[in-house]
Amino acid sequence: MAAEEDAGVSRAPACLCVLCGLPAAGKSTLVRTVISAAPQQGWRATVVPYDDLIPEHAFQTRAVEEGVKLQEMHTEWKLHRQAVLQCIEQFLKEPQVLADVPSSSNSCQINTAAWEQCIRALLQPEALDHSHADQAPLLFLLDDNFYYPSMRYEVYQLARKYSLGFCQVYLHCDLESCISRNQNRSEPIPTEVILEMVKRLEAPNPQNSWETKSILLNTTDNLSKCDIQRVMELISSALSNPLRPVEDNTEQKEADRLKCATSVVHQADQACRRLISEAMKTARGNQVPSEHMRSLATQLNDSKATFLHNLRKQLLQETSLTQEENIDVERVVKRAVDVFDHEKKEIMLRIINDHK
Repeated sequence: MAAEEDAGVSRAPACLCVLCGLPAAGKSTLVRTVISAAPQQGWRATVVPYDDLIPEHAFQTRAVEEGVKLQEMHTEWKLHRQAVLQCIEQFLKEPQVLADVPSSSNSCQINTAAWEQCIRALLQPEALDHSHADQAPLLFLLDDNFYYPSMRYEVYQLARKYSLGFCQVYLHCDLESCISRNQNRSEPIPTEVILEMVKRLEAPNPQNSWETKSILLNTTDNLSKCDIQRVMELISSALSNPLRPVEDNTEQKEADRLKCATSVVHQADQACRRLISEAMKTARGNQVPSEHMRSLATQLNDSKATFLHNLRKQLLQETSLTQEENIDVERVVKRAVDVFDHEKKEIMLRIINDHK
């Protein structure tokens, strides 16, 4: 409550609803349907369209033309996405300031006209009783691909900071349909971008504590009335159960970070041991001499020790790695072990080639 009073946040409840999925998965269609239905729920709703708010030069088209990989663009996009969230935060603090866009670097300017259009829908709702409109709940539909969890987690942090509702809707559409729909658009995204994005898209995981209010909609076909009802119920639940601001407890965060890192490293160690055991069996099956077997065992174990040391160091340096955020340990372990598996194969290849 103190945080809310200090920030001057409007007393009206608010919800940040993240819409994520591949390009042409149907997010815009869902937005139009939800905004049309919002007045019946007594909500003031608006869409926050990242494509309109963020300058064109920051998006995929230029990156593909220049041969820049999607992952390399993440750093550039991060600043622009943060600027969008700063606009939302500024509005929550001073809702009557129509188009107050926080100052930022020239490379991260937000389209002021597009932002003004976003908040006008909240300040001047057409289908609500104007005498009580300023107390009606606010709904922000954040329309972007949000393919990395870290992108979505930034929104969650803002919701938690101001005790807002938070939920996620993942629109799952098969790749072929997305590509076909995209090609029919007036300004289609390069197919290479969609193919690259599908490799990296990580859907919300409701088992993560911060992603519990998440649903999946299959949008390969048209949205059904049941789909829309699920979305409206999800938003209603999020509005009724706002997040609590986190207390700044640095010591506890460090303890949680250490605990989580230890768990990841332990599981990675067990997985690496299994990989080494399989490698030794494969070597014996190739009739590798005993002296080469000893060398193989030594190199694999040395590689494992170095790998686990570096993994632990990296995890402890990861500022967002805490028990509270309940990261997907299984996914982290799998990614890490894939790296060691690659090193294991290279070592085995050298040993077997030396034997031949």
